[in-house]
Amino acid sequence: MENQLTEVEKAKALLKQHGYFVDNLWTIQDVTDRYECLGEGEAQEVLLMALTNEWVMEQIWFSIDDTCNFCGIKLKEDDED
Repeated sequence: MENQLTEVEKAKALLKQHGYFVDNLWTIQDVTDRYECLGEGEAQEVLLMALTNEWVMEQIWFSIDDTCNFCGIKLKEDDED
């Protein structure tokens, strides 16, 4: 298990080096610990649907905008609508 965690941490570090935010990741265990899924595939499908639906995506963009406003980070002029 320790070797597996090391591999995951290495993978996260590599993604972070390339600009990805990896500090909040979900696993199939987050689903299977609470629900009786038919297998890993079904749990993956649940995560895909839950994390990529339109409402969640809108809320993430709203939160990014709200956080930038709170921190005084200005929107680039070419992105203003």
